[in-house]
Amino acid sequence: MTLRPAIFQFCLVFFFFLVSGLHGLDFLGAELGFSVTPEYNRAFNQCWTFSGTGSLSFNERYTVKSGFSFWAARAVYEVDTLIGGEVVFPVSFPLSGSFAYVFNGMPDYDTWSHTLLPLISLKGRRAGISVGPAFRFNSFYYNRMVFESMLIASVYVNFYNTEKFRAGLRCANFGDFTVGNFGSYFLTLNSSLKFTKLFSLTNELELHQSGSSGLSANFFGVAYRGGLTVSWR
Repeated sequence: MTLRPAIFQFCLVFFFFLVSGLHGLDFLGAELGFSVTPEYNRAFNQCWTFSGTGSLSFNERYTVKSGFSFWAARAVYEVDTLIGGEVVFPVSFPLSGSFAYVFNGMPDYDTWSHTLLPLISLKGRRAGISVGPAFRFNSFYYNRMVFESMLIASVYVNFYNTEKFRAGLRCANFGDFTVGNFGSYFLTLNSSLKFTKLFSLTNELELHQSGSSGLSANFFGVAYRGGLTVSWR
């Protein structure tokens, strides 16, 4: 399947705008993150996820990011990859744009998906929102690839945010390695503790919902994510 002309043009324009002006870059810093996530959900009962991400920052405006994730249950596993970039727009408020490609593969079910994520974000110290379309291509059991588009969104609020400690709440239907349908969202209580100049601990308690309709939702799963972040600035 080929991209529809309007979608293809939109992605090209967005990507060109994202990478424009990358001449004369000054390296600002790097970050590595590792996390382990035990999870219980109604489909697979107990499962685990091991993830790693890395990012590079330039000129206080540009960031490139990539990562790898491995999810496993008793009789099935999934591999996920991410690559993307973000640019902070030269305006007086914290507005940014990003573009990412996410791959999800579950070999035991012969299931694969490729997702393009162009986003517009407003990221403040206390609260923020990200919104955009997701263009996803799915293949099940080697059948013909199916295209679908959906709205994705993320909203967060930080109750406490200092240089050393942050605690907040997030509601979204997508993450670094996950892109859910509009009604498949999760609520996350998260915190980050910076205990040295290089190292930070992250903790997230996540409640997954599905089938949201008419302000009702069905429980799908709960997960805890613990991680370590290493930053060079």
